[in-house]
Amino acid sequence: MQDKVTIIGAGNVGASAAQRIVQSNLAKVVLLDILEGIPIGKGLDIWESASVCGFSSQIIGTDNYADSADSDLVIITAGIPREPGMSREDLLTINAKVVSSVIREVMKYSPEAIILVVTNPLDVMTYLVKKVSGLPKNKVLGMAGILDSSRFRSFIAAKLQVSP
Repeated sequence: MQDKVTIIGAGNVGASAAQRIVQSNLAKVVLLDILEGIPIGKGLDIWESASVCGFSSQIIGTDNYADSADSDLVIITAGIPREPGMSREDLLTINAKVVSSVIREVMKYSPEAIILVVTNPLDVMTYLVKKVSGLPKNKVLGMAGILDSSRFRSFIAAKLQVSP
């Protein structure tokens, strides 16, 4: 039986992660978002590329947490990005509400899942998920460093006109 990964947040990061996972045939993916229709459309777009891209892992898009039941891994990308003029405290306040709500739903349906937090500010959101979920520390991870390192390498490469 194939592992099940739920990605909560169907924005660019969530949809890109979903596509990479299914295209690599790593797991069945549930792409979940509260924005009605968005995850369903993105999930369908990704699934319809299976015959062209040569993958067989299933993906569904949904706005219903029940579809995420019994996930092995839950990736949280939900939240808002920091916008011009927004302080990190503003971002923290908004995303803490989002992430708290998300993790309560996750725990109802997938209490044994490993949680990977991507939402910023990352360190605080990861700590919040650990506290709200009650999961042991080895089941809550934050994805730090790789995105910033990747961006930095890309900017340097562009400036030097070389491959990243």
